[in-house]
Formats: sequence, C-alpha cells, structure tokens
Amino acid sequence: MKRIILNGLLLCAIGIQAQDKKNLVLPNENLIAENIVPISKELAQKVKKYAESRGASLVSVHPTKKEIIVSTRFASTNQLHKVVQPMGARKQITFFDEPIAGAVYEPTKGDYLIYSRDAGGNEFGQLYKLDLKTLQSTLLTDGGRSQNGNITWKKDGSGFFFTSTKRNGGDRDIYYMNPNDPNTTKLILEVKGGGWNIQDISEDGKQLIIGESISANESHLWLLDVPTAKLTEITNRSEKSIVQGDASFGKNPNEIWFTTDRDNEFQRLATMHLQTKKITYYSSSIPWNVEGYQLSEDKTKLGFITNESGLHKAYMMDTATKKFKVVPNLPIGLFGGMHFTKDGQGIFFAQSTYDSTSDVYYLDVKTNTVTRWTESELGEFQKADASQPKLIEWKSFDGLKISGFYYPVASKFTGKRPVMINIHGGPEGQSLASFLGASNYYTNEMGVAMIFPNVRGSSGFGKTYLAKDNGFLREDSVKDIGALLDWIALQPELDKDRIMIMGGSYGGYMTLATAFHFADRIRCSVDVVGISNFNTFLKNTEEYRRDLRRVEYGDERDPKMYEFLDKISPLNNTDKIKKPMFIIQGTNDPRVPVTEATQMRDKLKAQGNTVWYLEAKDEGHGFRKKANVDFQRLAVIRYMEEYLLK
Repeated sequence: MKRIILNGLLLCAIGIQAQDKKNLVLPNENLIAENIVPISKELAQKVKKYAESRGASLVSVHPTKKEIIVSTRFASTNQLHKVVQPMGARKQITFFDEPIAGAVYEPTKGDYLIYSRDAGGNEFGQLYKLDLKTLQSTLLTDGGRSQNGNITWKKDGSGFFFTSTKRNGGDRDIYYMNPNDPNTTKLILEVKGGGWNIQDISEDGKQLIIGESISANESHLWLLDVPTAKLTEITNRSEKSIVQGDASFGKNPNEIWFTTDRDNEFQRLATMHLQTKKITYYSSSIPWNVEGYQLSEDKTKLGFITNESGLHKAYMMDTATKKFKVVPNLPIGLFGGMHFTKDGQGIFFAQSTYDSTSDVYYLDVKTNTVTRWTESELGEFQKADASQPKLIEWKSFDGLKISGFYYPVASKFTGKRPVMINIHGGPEGQSLASFLGASNYYTNEMGVAMIFPNVRGSSGFGKTYLAKDNGFLREDSVKDIGALLDWIALQPELDKDRIMIMGGSYGGYMTLATAFHFADRIRCSVDVVGISNFNTFLKNTEEYRRDLRRVEYGDERDPKMYEFLDKISPLNNTDKIKKPMFIIQGTNDPRVPVTEATQMRDKLKAQGNTVWYLEAKDEGHGFRKKANVDFQRLAVIRYMEEYLLK
C-alpha cells in the first residue's frame, strides 16, 4: 500500500512538473542558459505585442527596371525580397537559416545577384551567385574561414573586384572574379593589414580607388592601376590622424569626390584634383559629419546625408554648380543609405523615425515627391506607445560636455522611475534618436526609463572627441558614466537608487567597468558580448582586426601598455563587483571571443556573485535569429524584475 501511495505521489509530482514546463518558455537547443529564473508563457504573450515588428532595408536597385531588393524578416532571419512597385508584395527570394548580409545586382541586365552569407554569426562571409529565375545559389568563394566582400562590378558586367582574407586570414587582398567562371578568380593586389577596401572603379575598369583604414581617426586613399597592379598614393600616407574615405571618381576623370576631416573637426564633402592634389570643400557651412553620399550614374547629381546631433538630414547637390539644398518633405529620422536609379531621375532610400521601423522610399529629384515603397508591420504595437527620445547633456569630471538620448516612461507611471543606461559599442559607435522597437516594452509596460549615452570616444561629435578615450585615456569614458549617474540623481522623475547598466561589445566592457567603479551606485548589470580583459581580447580576436583594435585600445606588446590594460580590465577587478551580473554571448563571435564571457562568468561565480549566463551556439557578435533574440529579451526582463524593480 505504501509503495502504491509513493508511486501515486511520484506520478502526481511528475504531472505537476510537466504542467509547469508547459507554462514556461524554455531555451531552444542552441541556447546555454545558466541560473536564469523561470520565464512564463504569460510574460511572453505580454511582450509579444512589442516583439513582432519588422523593418525593411534597401539592398540593391535594378540596373534597368524600377525594381529593388530589400532585406526584411518574415521568419527567423533577414532574407532578400524583391519589390517591383510602390507598396507591392515583398517577394522572398532567399530562404536560409542564416541572415543575408548584403547583395548587389549584376549591373547590365540584373539577371542575378551576388550576395554574402556567413555561418552561425562567424562573420566569415562567403559570396554566392543567386539566379533570379531559378532562385538557385552557387558558392563562388572558398567556403572556409575567410572574409569576402566589398563587391565592385566592372561597368560592362563581365566581372567584379572584391576583397578577401583567404590568403592568410589577416590581410584583406584585392581579387577579380568572373562569377560565371569562379575558378578563374585572380589575385590582383597583396596588401598588409585588414583595413583595406575598394571604394570605386573607373568607367573603363582599369583603375580602382582603394581605401586603407588605420583606425577610426586615420585612413588613406590609393589609386590602383589594375593591368600593372601599381598602387599610387592619392593622399599622403605619412600624414597622421586624418580620415579620408568614401571616395568616388567624378565626372572629370582627374577629380575624385570623398569625405575627410582634414583641417576640420568634422568630415566634410570634398573633391580632389588627382594631379595637383588641390582639395575643395563643399559642406563647411554644416558643422556636422557628412555620413555618406551617392553620385548619380551620369555624375551630375549628388545626394548626401549628414548626422546632426544624432538625427540625419538629406541634401541634394548639382555637381556642376556645387550648390546644394535640404531635401524637403522628409520626416525627421534616420537614413539607411541611398541609391540613384540608373537614369538619375530618382533616388531610393531607407528611413526610420522614433515611432516607426525602417522602410524604403523613392524620391523624384525633379519634383521632390516622396513615394513609399514598403510598409513594414509593427505587429500589435501602436505608434502612440513609442517613447520619444529627448537630447540630454551633462558635464563630466573634466568639464567636457557629454550628451545622449533619454527615452522617458509612459505618462501612466508616477513616482521616481528606475533607469536602464544602455551603452553603445565601437567604441567609435554613436547612439542615435532611433526607434526603440521591442525595447518600448521597458518604457511602456515596466516603467523603466532608458538613457543611451554618447561618452567620449563616440563618433559624430568631432575628431577631438573621438580620440579622447584612446590608449591610456580609456577609463575617462567610464568616468563619463559616473557623471551621468550624478545627472540622474538630480532628475526629480528618476530613481538614482534603481539603475541598471547594459551594453554590447565595447559597451559590454563599459558595463563591466561601471560595475566595479560604481558598484555602490547601481543595482545590476547586463554585459552583452563584452570585453572582460583587453590583453586576452587582443590576443584572441580575429587576426584581420587585431592591428585596428591595437590602435584604439593600445598595443599589448608594449610592456607599459600591457600593465595598464591589465590594471583596468574588469576581469582583474571582480573583487569590487558586488551586484548581480547577466552575461550574454555568442559562441562563434570573431570579434570578442566567447572566452571573454566565460572567464568573467567563472571568476564571478567562484567569488559567490550572482551571475546569469546565456550563450547561443549558433550566434556570433550579438544575436540575429528571432528565437534567440526573443529568449534573450524575456530573460533580461525577468532579470530586471528580480534585481532592478524590487
């Protein structure tokens, strides 16, 4: 009888446990989840209203028809879709588990695309040819641990130039390929370093403008004669700390367009005469960076985008008179690139605003009429629920003015509100006045205000500001967060005693550094693919990016720098971390290797700290697959409920 009762109790317990599991969101087979509390399906349903929006970005414009390729997501990842008319159907043309990074039409007939795809977020992008009739893909590159991209077609469509690290994994050489016969791929130029790229091709296909990036503060331009493989300086390679890039051949074959911060804090639109080296500047009246530009096929028109305090503005120029004006009839927001049609009569562009995700539009350059081409679904999310960013400013320890964007909570919440500080990566990234997307759940349902700071070292505020965190100045940027904590304490609607720090990549380092520098002033932290030790990071990051990172962070091969980096690294200061930590990482991350996360997790656990851990075996530098992104978001919400809101 006892055995029957015990068996009955056991079956009952198993049944209850099974019922509990039915009511929970469980990590999928690709996720490693440690110490994360149960997540209810009820919570997932509440968040779903905010988590089902999608956006469309512009990928390529057809060379002869008024058709475009966009990237959007209908299932797990962003895939390529064809759109043939305004508000027409988005016809999906790729169907992979991995997202598609970019694509370009064959330039004469547009019968096929060349696109790039990696595996599991490893960023070893391989090139494929996609036949637009059969939708069959053909691998064109080695399929191994090489990065391939920067596709630059010859005007006649006979082949394209591209960059690849396949020779040794570190140097980004220049190659030429006929995609109809990829076995004839030819090495054109061997280089030293991972910062080389192709910027433009001459009309006859015999010359390439090549860019060489040394750091965020320095880059150079070269002219490559393809038949002889002779490389000639366009800009002076011996000049330091000048950015010179985004170059294109002009209508005059002896002239190039480019952007540069030479003799200025900001990157200006300019031309250079290739023989005399005379530079003429055109955007000096705009005290902000020119973020990018696009020339029409006949080079008579030029559209350019400026970044003005975290918002974008579009301008159109007549290249003969060099006169330009703001493009009218555009909402305030952010642009995701622009492409002229082949006839130069119009320009396609992508734009988002604070209350809408990215979509593609067409501008008639004669009439300034804007036509919407895509309208991406927001799910159940309503625009009225979007938090509108406010530009805020505060002074740091040395008097330097720092700014950021503050997203307030919905008006239904009263009293002092908890705060999430979300720090961008780079470190030369920039937080813009962007659409929060699913993060509107924090402001609208949880009553958590969000602040996105642009600490020193961020781009968009001039080259002096950009360089203020380099090398031995690294921790000055952490002090900028300390000053932000002071600013929060002065705001009557914000709760200085309930602050969470979150950041990704370099922002992950900033999160970890804030956790030990200001342990008594925060509640908890979320580190996403963050650097925990600069010396181990520089040793293990992929070879093609190591020297570029050394210029920014410091060269660990210098004993004094090694000692400094060791001293400031969060891994060596875990004894000062007192509050809960959530670490999120992709297994295949080539930038910040998974070891940066595991060594931090293990040391904090050994000390008895509260540590949550989430790792995705099919992701790299951040999560891209919807199932992983959704679970990460739910886990962060539960973490906030446990440690920020209580």
